Amino acid sequence: MFSPFITQPTSVREIMFKVMLALLPAIAVYVWCYGAAILVSLTLASVTALMTEAAMLTLRNRPLKPFLSDNSALLTAWLLALSIPPLAPWWLVVVGTMFAISISKHLYGGLGSNPFNPAMVGYAVLIISFPVQMTHWLTPLGLGETGLSFAEQLNFIFAGNLPQGVTLDAVTMATPLDTLKTQLHLDHSIADIMQMPIFGRVGGHGSELVALAFLLGGGYLLANRIITWHLPVAFIGALFAIAGVFHLADSAHYVSPTFHLLSGATMLGAFFILTDPVTSPTTPKGKFLFAAGAALLTYLIRVFGGFPDGMAFATLLMNLCVPLIDAYSQPKVFGKKK
Repeated sequence: MFSPFITQPTSVREIMFKVMLALLPAIAVYVWCYGAAILVSLTLASVTALMTEAAMLTLRNRPLKPFLSDNSALLTAWLLALSIPPLAPWWLVVVGTMFAISISKHLYGGLGSNPFNPAMVGYAVLIISFPVQMTHWLTPLGLGETGLSFAEQLNFIFAGNLPQGVTLDAVTMATPLDTLKTQLHLDHSIADIMQMPIFGRVGGHGSELVALAFLLGGGYLLANRIITWHLPVAFIGALFAIAGVFHLADSAHYVSPTFHLLSGATMLGAFFILTDPVTSPTTPKGKFLFAAGAALLTYLIRVFGGFPDGMAFATLLMNLCVPLIDAYSQPKVFGKKK
């Protein structure tokens, strides 16, 4: 090959498609661990996102085809669906997706103008408005005494009906992070809590495998240069360091840092949420500050806050700081003195 080495810029559609492709390993593991209910949530969220996107574009007098085909609405739908319980009622998925697309995205001018991550806005609205429905997570297959077939999962999602003699508590559970926090409030030690069947080798039973699948997808994004290493490495490193300090200080009441890395939305957030190019800083130094702040807030909310996982709220709070971070993290201009 001879210079000049000129390449065409990657389109938004291609970037969004590759991010969705990177989510497929986690979706596959999700189905294997929890059943096919997540596919229903993904389908509901995708259809709702496209319909809401079309309605908002029509109201704004914008052309439909270029914006509906850029995959940005679908990616928001997938990220939101993967953040909420797979057995969530159909209307919960629809409400959260509609809010994410219409309010968080189009109210601010559409893709490229939104200051907050739309998927995390949708999640925050749902966890605050419908906390009961957002706590019914499916028990991993093989862990609970009673499992639901795909047809039974569909019946509950759309009609709210369970098989005769089966209660919701028999097929759902709290998340590992929520269980950990509840048991610590009851003055149980970490060693005793980790003996519960909900916990696996390192994180939650089943959820640790999903986290590793998100990590695999994140590696694909890094290899294809869809994202840079600064945000995920800084977030994971800062969260590990913060959790490690507390664990070393009091291992009886603060869980190991590896548990935090493989539980909740850590890997999803590190590679797919914080790396949103619209709502994250643009400078390398700014990315480090943004990710470190998100890690600190995530840990504080998880351990001392009222919500089991702080990824969404940490992301939104740090989104507020992005203009300030960018303003004070600009590199020096070559040849310019102070």
